[in-house]
Amino acid sequence: MPSTTFRADAVLFDMDGTLTDSIAAVEAAWGAVAVDLGLDPETVIAATHGKRAVDNLAQFRPEIKPHEMEGAVAAFEQSILDFADSFQKRAARRRSTGELSAGSDSGESTPGLSPTSAFSSRSGSLSTPSSSSIDPSTGLRRPSFAARLSDMLASAIPEDSVVPVFDESADDKHADEKQADTDIEAAWETEADSVDRSIRILPGVKDMIECIPDGRYAVATSGANTYAYGAMTRVGIIPPPVTITADDKRLKAGKPAPDPFLLAASCLGFDAKGCVVFEDSPSGIRAGVASGATVIAVCTSHERSKIENCGAHFVVEDMRKVRCKIEGEGAGMQLAFTVEH
Repeated sequence: MPSTTFRADAVLFDMDGTLTDSIAAVEAAWGAVAVDLGLDPETVIAATHGKRAVDNLAQFRPEIKPHEMEGAVAAFEQSILDFADSFQKRAARRRSTGELSAGSDSGESTPGLSPTSAFSSRSGSLSTPSSSSIDPSTGLRRPSFAARLSDMLASAIPEDSVVPVFDESADDKHADEKQADTDIEAAWETEADSVDRSIRILPGVKDMIECIPDGRYAVATSGANTYAYGAMTRVGIIPPPVTITADDKRLKAGKPAPDPFLLAASCLGFDAKGCVVFEDSPSGIRAGVASGATVIAVCTSHERSKIENCGAHFVVEDMRKVRCKIEGEGAGMQLAFTVEH
């Protein structure tokens, strides 16, 4: 198989979709925001991927005041971790209590959706999305959260529940709406119960990190502190001393601006032009290219066709297609990367 070898001083990793796979939990969290606002989940999920939560919340929740934003971001990112943990917690609870049926009361509530917001927004979220992400364990496409939830919400609202207003009393209409609330919430709970959104380490990541000396790699992520550290520690990655998160006060802008990578390289003591960036999202790839680094794009969250025209120097299936070897010692040390095409 043809390959290309080049050298770099240090490595700048994106996190979600590059080191870790928490796409399912992130989709669920943004899907909950979309449903709560009466928007199409697929549209919101596509618009938010690879960008900072603070920027996304400012776009979709403009009513959040500046002094409230830090708390809103922390709460949102905690909801991602809650979605990631909920399946295992529910499964453990059912095993310990002998519960077998999905949707049974386990003492763990599905994060991010209230019955009232679900009912008021259901008509705006019942499109038929077709997006999907890649299951790292099988390499196969898996239905996105938006697709699964939309299908379940659609099936939760029976056609015969919609009747002409003049055929029902106000009390009857209220009862129908209350039943629709119950049906939608049950669909949400069933979907959350049946899907494992646990955060996973992606193929090749462990071997790559182990090849790189301390002080020669950093993480620059669009996730804020709560999510970034929570996701990495859940898969056994020790966050490096240089971990640039979205809430770093030194950042003037997030991806697709190059600022996170420029700051990470500077904190390591290197010029970004001498670094290699690993990224998975279009906005992150563009940020890496704008920083001057050599960019390796991994097809772990997007199909190749979605990222191959974003300017990356190399596009590979995952990190297993890249090998790293240390050359030299001390200040003259370099990292030799071999990329299989």
